[in-house]
Amino acid sequence: MFRPLFVFIGTRYTRAKRRNHFVSFISLTSMIGLALGVVVMIVVLSVMNGFDHEMRTRVLGMVPHATIETGEPISDWQSLATKVKQNPKVLAVAPFTQIQGLLTNDGKVQKVLLNAIDPTQERTVSIIDNFMQQGKLDDLSPGSFGIVIGDRAAAKLGVGIGDKLTFVAPEVTVTPAGMFPRMKRFTVVGVFHVGAGEIDGFLGLTNLTDLARLHRWKPDQVQGLRLKFNDLFDAPRTSWEIAQHLGESQFYARDWTRTHGNLYQAIRMEKAMIGLLLLLIVAVAAFNIISTLVMVVNDKKGDIAILRTLGATPGQIMAIFMVQGTVIGVVGTLIGTVVGIFAALNVSAAIAALETLIGHKFLNADVYFIDYLPSQVQSQDVLMIGGAALVLSFLATLYPAWRAARTQPAQALRYE
Repeated sequence: MFRPLFVFIGTRYTRAKRRNHFVSFISLTSMIGLALGVVVMIVVLSVMNGFDHEMRTRVLGMVPHATIETGEPISDWQSLATKVKQNPKVLAVAPFTQIQGLLTNDGKVQKVLLNAIDPTQERTVSIIDNFMQQGKLDDLSPGSFGIVIGDRAAAKLGVGIGDKLTFVAPEVTVTPAGMFPRMKRFTVVGVFHVGAGEIDGFLGLTNLTDLARLHRWKPDQVQGLRLKFNDLFDAPRTSWEIAQHLGESQFYARDWTRTHGNLYQAIRMEKAMIGLLLLLIVAVAAFNIISTLVMVVNDKKGDIAILRTLGATPGQIMAIFMVQGTVIGVVGTLIGTVVGIFAALNVSAAIAALETLIGHKFLNADVYFIDYLPSQVQSQDVLMIGGAALVLSFLATLYPAWRAARTQPAQALRYE
């Protein structure tokens, strides 16, 4: 098969032939360094993608994309929901009522955000059904005063299905005997595990009618409507427009960017900054090719002089070493990409197995919003990393190749 002279010689210089073992060795180390840089960058960015994906699907699948509320209890929430659904960006609507307080059992205390729901409607706006470990949402029947809590809260309070809890509301009841905190006994009918410490530890679910009675409202009155959008990034602007359309003085909107926006933006910023830092690591590995090719040029001065005397042009000499450096970059990038994708696809299982082996959790749900290491490989990231590594590898060949093209045959052969 026909190959140009500079391609033939350039690829041959990357292989060991007789006295060229040292040249081949330094070429191999450059390949390995570049491959390791690509592997690390793919794995780390895949983990950051995993955090981003889990934040959007798991955590933001549990909290409202947006809520529509008013200063007073809403009586006819069905007609209000019908008006809200007229917006094409709204995917689903469900009523809710919230109250903060404390759950107590046998001297143990846990703070809680008690969220009253309609089990049927809640399934359209929340993914809670996917994470029920015990019981089911349908057990939250009106008048039963049942409660569904996270597994972390259940473990802290030492309760299970069928056990009783006392909810203490941040309000007092005035009686002739004095002021007493408002309390209500609830029965645990379900336990869920989302994997997010904030949700598993501090969220409780009960029926709308039960919490309305605790608020001393009418049974059909609710605090507001929870909205789910086709695109959660539509929530801030669209929810505000919906509130304005319903009545500027009566309704107001709150969206997920006010409750979890800082965490989400932090993840995106961390991905950008870590990606930049890791790209510098790849750049260092790629520019090792410069030192490799400089050493090759010094070792091959005699060969260069002979080629020049045989009629090779400076451009052909330059192309030889550009080919050699590019081959190192391509091979290193391909190896790093394949190994990096494999590692990124298996890093979650590997970390989980390591945690089980040593009995230590690397991600504590008390500190992080999830208690496991997610990973998601995205093709655009792989293409970006591979492309950047190839471009940097090519740029690294220019100076040594230019230096080789300037070699003068007479000076090179003087001491040969």
